[in-house]
Amino acid sequence: MLAALLMLGLTGTAWSKLAVPMLTIRDAESGSIYGTWSGVEQFSIEFVHSVHQSPVSECFQVEGNRIRPVATRFFAFGAGMQAELGEGQQMSREGDALVITGFTQTFQELKYIVGTVSDHILYIHQEKEKGERISLRERCGKNAHIVIRISRTGFAGLY
Repeated sequence: MLAALLMLGLTGTAWSKLAVPMLTIRDAESGSIYGTWSGVEQFSIEFVHSVHQSPVSECFQVEGNRIRPVATRFFAFGAGMQAELGEGQQMSREGDALVITGFTQTFQELKYIVGTVSDHILYIHQEKEKGERISLRERCGKNAHIVIRISRTGFAGLY
């Protein structure tokens, strides 16, 4: 397979553009896999903030094998929330919500502790709309320490 890819000149960046993005959620300690989803380009995590008891939505874009925050939407300001804007970031209002955009940093992985009182919900976006809704409490359990990563596998349409 590698020889065929090299013959076609598909190395590095070219291969990563053809390879299908795969979102994987694992247990942070054991590495056990809670779930995988292929073809993910954008997803979000929604939860109720444990201090403010108000909703928070974090939207992410897949870039290669990395994850870039696109927007954070929240309704209460203070403890546990971003206090200052980073370079290039903007804050705006959408109704009662505050929305931060303009993130430039990317991450290899995201770590969450799934809620014990309220759930964390994973949405796999389809054509920029929220698609599949996955309860992380049902899938991983209350207080589960999870890691979300992106890898690349196969080729689009050639599994």
